[in-house]
Amino acid sequence: MARLALLSVSNKTGIIDLARSLVEEFGFDIISSGGTAKTLKDAGIPVTKVSDYTGSPEILGGRVKTLHPRIHGGILARRDVAEDVTDLENNQIRPIDLVVVNLYPFEQTIAKPGVTLAEAVEQIDIGGPAMLRASSKNFAHLTVLCDPAQYDEYLQELRQNGEASLEFRQKCALKGFLHTSSYDNAIAAYLAGKQTEEYTLSGKQIQALRYGENPHQPAAWYQTGTTPTGWTAATKLQGKELSYNNLVDLEAARRIITEFTESPAATIIKHTNPCGTAEADTIFAAYQKAFNADSTSAFGGIVALNRPIDAATATELTKTFLECVVAPECDEEAQEILTKKGNVRVLILPDLQSGLKESVKAIAGGFLVQTVDDIIADPSKWQVVTERQPTSSELAELLFAWKVCKHVKSNAIVISSDRTTLGVGAGQMNRVGSTKIALEQAGEKAQGAFLASDGFFPFDDTVKAAAAAGITAIVQPGGSLRDKDSIKAANELGLLMVLTGVRHFLH
Repeated sequence: MARLALLSVSNKTGIIDLARSLVEEFGFDIISSGGTAKTLKDAGIPVTKVSDYTGSPEILGGRVKTLHPRIHGGILARRDVAEDVTDLENNQIRPIDLVVVNLYPFEQTIAKPGVTLAEAVEQIDIGGPAMLRASSKNFAHLTVLCDPAQYDEYLQELRQNGEASLEFRQKCALKGFLHTSSYDNAIAAYLAGKQTEEYTLSGKQIQALRYGENPHQPAAWYQTGTTPTGWTAATKLQGKELSYNNLVDLEAARRIITEFTESPAATIIKHTNPCGTAEADTIFAAYQKAFNADSTSAFGGIVALNRPIDAATATELTKTFLECVVAPECDEEAQEILTKKGNVRVLILPDLQSGLKESVKAIAGGFLVQTVDDIIADPSKWQVVTERQPTSSELAELLFAWKVCKHVKSNAIVISSDRTTLGVGAGQMNRVGSTKIALEQAGEKAQGAFLASDGFFPFDDTVKAAAAAGITAIVQPGGSLRDKDSIKAANELGLLMVLTGVRHFLH
């Protein structure tokens, strides 16, 4: 008897070629449901509809198609168990040798603007996961494919061995269980809408990395969900493979550049901290300003731009060693220029704005989950606490410094002027230490500049150090028991101070 394949897919990529090979090369009979059956029939491939094979029509608007003993009996039967074989014969059920299933596009549906709960619910697949789980369980006797990328490898197995090896079938079964796990997790997360008592994190490995933070640490890159998003959806125009540290720094760069949408902006990241960030009238000028903010640290950095790379900017980018550059677009002339630095990784990520809603950090015995710090700064809610009042241009500069400071490791201090960072103090054990680093880096340019702090001042020492260096205005969250001391010092020294009421610690 001919081997039997069940094909029922939402994503029909490659399904016609697979089906044709199964029939013409290997003599398979094919049963299929709904749209898949129509696709194969239109392509001239002989196919039996599931409803004809089971003798039961599709009902409930397609909600019930493959949930039938002739389907699941054929999938779950053990060919080496006499009772199972007898059951198949008594019920006129053919054993199924191949199951090709992928699921309704739930994640794509909920990603659409304005999707309703009812629309989302209708994209919760029932029959597909049931077939995937059943066929994955019975991998000892059949093969399950849930990804078009598996089709060619399966056909090669048949061509070389006449059948799929046990090792291959088990690998496919694992992929099937991972696929249903990820799918269920996406549904649960959507319906919960917030953190729940149970939190599942799953992903599909898309690349084994050379190593992690250091050469002795194995590492890999995983994609969450069934649809590529974020960095898994980026296009790499040139350069070496991305490393673990590249990806961590790229995400830090993406997060900071999303703060700036109204004007061209550039940021240069080293070890997840911005060493230079700037806004300007053109992306070329923004990158120049960001680079000149700390050209020493920019060497070997990660660059993020919020506008397409043009020829002038590409030329500037080739003047120093950079690890990665990411932008929403890159024109053809710029691409040609960038090939002069073939080792630099150039990535195109049109949607820089879309990122995580939650962050996960592993700890011994478990992990921590929090919503990401994506609160949008609103200067209209800030409180001016000094006698000196800000002009509109001063408020705009404080806003720039505040946006950058949000993405610097705590304790964070940022000095800026002309929408350009002049000094960045990051990750010190006390705020005065971070202030000294930022002021030392800014040097004489601190005269008339602006200072942002991610946390409040426990004492007035930071205010006094800032004034001594020539700082003219400060933005900080406030909330210290000694706020009055810092405000008093600011008034005595002629500084402007604004409290945001929001803290931005980054650990």
